[in-house]
Amino acid sequence: MDRTVIAYIIYLVVSIALTIWVARTLSRNGRIFLADVLRGNEKLADAVNHLLVVGFYLVNLGFVALYLSDDDTVLDTRGIFEALSTKLGVVLLVLGVMHLGNVYVLNKIRRRGVMEREQVPPVAPQDWVAPSAGA
Repeated sequence: MDRTVIAYIIYLVVSIALTIWVARTLSRNGRIFLADVLRGNEKLADAVNHLLVVGFYLVNLGFVALYLSDDDTVLDTRGIFEALSTKLGVVLLVLGVMHLGNVYVLNKIRRRGVMEREQVPPVAPQDWVAPSAGA
């Protein structure tokens, strides 16, 4: 079997396994965060979580597939490791950037919800006070 094909197979197996692991970790731990952002609406949190996971899989697996091809032929075992380190490093960076992007957007949504809750007075106004004449 050609060494380039071996490098492709290893790249696909490791990249897909990493994508699945990251997606499951984000889904499991992100659910709690989403429930807080969505004010305890568990069904909506689960639905949003599922949609985020599907989008995560589509983008990452699409990137893994597009990044599979290589212009260089792998000639030896050292070449396999060099090709894999480059490809897997880029995949890991893309996974990290996507994760940080998701956390940033969800944090903005959460902050907006907290601001809206804080703007509502805890007690309704009961009277009106006229401004003083000296002011």
